[in-house]
Amino acid sequence: MTKAMRVQLVEGMAGEPWGESALLSFNGSDALVHIGAAAGAPLVAAQRAARRLDGMGVREVVLTGDSWDIECRWAFWLGYFNPKTPNKIDWGTEDAEELKELMARENAARWVREITNGTPDDISPRVLAESAAEMLQKLAPRAVSYRIVAGDDLLREGFVGIHNVGRGSVREPVMLQVDYNPSDDKSAPVDTCLVGKGITFDSGGYSIKPSGNMATMKSDMGGAAMVTGGLALAIARGLDKRVKLYLCCAENLISGHAFKLGDIIKYKNDVTVEVLNTDAEGRLVLADGLIAASEEEPRWLLDAATLTGAAKMAVGRDFNSVFSFEDEMAEKVLDAAAQENEKAWRLPLERFHLDQTPSSFADISNIGADGSPGASTAAAFLARFVPNEGRNWVHMDLSGSYQPAANDLWATGAKGHGMRTIARFLLET
Repeated sequence: MTKAMRVQLVEGMAGEPWGESALLSFNGSDALVHIGAAAGAPLVAAQRAARRLDGMGVREVVLTGDSWDIECRWAFWLGYFNPKTPNKIDWGTEDAEELKELMARENAARWVREITNGTPDDISPRVLAESAAEMLQKLAPRAVSYRIVAGDDLLREGFVGIHNVGRGSVREPVMLQVDYNPSDDKSAPVDTCLVGKGITFDSGGYSIKPSGNMATMKSDMGGAAMVTGGLALAIARGLDKRVKLYLCCAENLISGHAFKLGDIIKYKNDVTVEVLNTDAEGRLVLADGLIAASEEEPRWLLDAATLTGAAKMAVGRDFNSVFSFEDEMAEKVLDAAAQENEKAWRLPLERFHLDQTPSSFADISNIGADGSPGASTAAAFLARFVPNEGRNWVHMDLSGSYQPAANDLWATGAKGHGMRTIARFLLET
């Protein structure tokens, strides 16, 4: 049996023969992480060291010494996660509350990362919906109920966006509706609604993506995974408010049944949308979820999606993007991210963006007037499906949720970055 490597955080620089700039040095089966060798220490040092140990093939560690706090332990796990090989970590703490929190984070984040990293063949729209529902029910069997609306039943219930995007696939599109109600009162008001984009594979449809851009499109259900993981973590932390969750799940594929450029979709709220780009499909499915969520008249409404490449161009892959017409709403998410050591950045959303998706044949089109599916016009499109001019609504474009190639902080694949932000938003707003 392999002996676990002991990993310590230390303040001083590494000595000879490692060199003063070395992040790691070794003494037998002990690895020393030198905090001063990493910018943004100690969290960056812990996460970067974990990546290096994983790269060395170290498959089992125990965190030792007095320098580890809960955030450093968690940063280490973020970097130590390997989508191909199950690494084992002993958190190295006997503090019951700390262990409870770390395990809650790991359980939620592992589900987010593994379901997002799953192959498009394995993770169909229904599999995604059922996995999310089952995971949440295990956490709170008496408080969680759910229903799945699938295939042509979507049309019967008026969820035309999900149906149109998903009808090109032989695997039916679905909407998952979860009700987390910790009270026994069936008439309890809904505090918050969460809506997630669950495109389990995005070819771009007839606006087909280049192969290189399509290779990572199993991750286009990252929004659905993230809001589910955020709710799971909030439940584990003791969420006592009623929350409803809507996952809008489909495959965007090409076939004789697929939706086409020039199609017009009429939604339940009577807004008509001309399809001018089938690769701007995420907003089409989210519209259904936002309409359904709005019918519950929640106090707050948050949606999350891997929606636009434009957001990644603006903020890179280290930050998630935040959009709202209201400063206070945006600040709630930004504050939650800061408190959870996750990175988020507000991008512009103004009333004039509502006029930047014109159509000659419908109320609006699904892309901006210049032909590009920009981040601000995408957010403005979503606002059309939120009542009261977008009040108490915030949109997260998950720019930082997926790593297409490994770097010194993250393995290739889903990161779970944003899950803690959503959990704190649910608990503290």
